[in-house]
Formats: sequence, C-alpha cells, structure tokens
Amino acid sequence: MRLGMGEIIVVLALALLFFGPSKLPQLGASLGSAIKGFKKAVSGADEPEEEKKLPAPAAENTSLTEDASVPVKRSRS
Repeated sequence: MRLGMGEIIVVLALALLFFGPSKLPQLGASLGSAIKGFKKAVSGADEPEEEKKLPAPAAENTSLTEDASVPVKRSRS
C-alpha cells in the first residue's frame, strides 16, 4: 500500500485545517527534535559502558544538604 501525491496533499490539507497555520511550524520543530533525540538514544545504546561520559567531579567546597538532593557551597572559616 503506497501513498500517492494526491493522498499526501489531502493529509497535509487536513493537518493545516486541524492545527492551523500557526501551529504547524511548532509541530514540525517538535517532531524533528523528537526524531533527533530518538536517533541519538538508539546510537548511544550501541556504545560500551566504558565509553559513556562520566559526570564531572564535584567541587571541593560543596557538600550535600540534609535531604541529599541539592549541593550547597559552604565557605571556609
């Protein structure tokens, strides 16, 4: 089952009527970024664990708060 030029034009016309001309560029941009993220995730899954980047080491003057979720910088006295 193939889509011909007529069917593609009908689908695009319906999308224009349904979403409006102001929303179509936003939808295209979000769809493009979603596809880009998917491709990046798929290609990243093939890399071995050692090649993945490790997070940057923490600075010397930081410590974790009581809830251990937000680092707080403490000055030396």
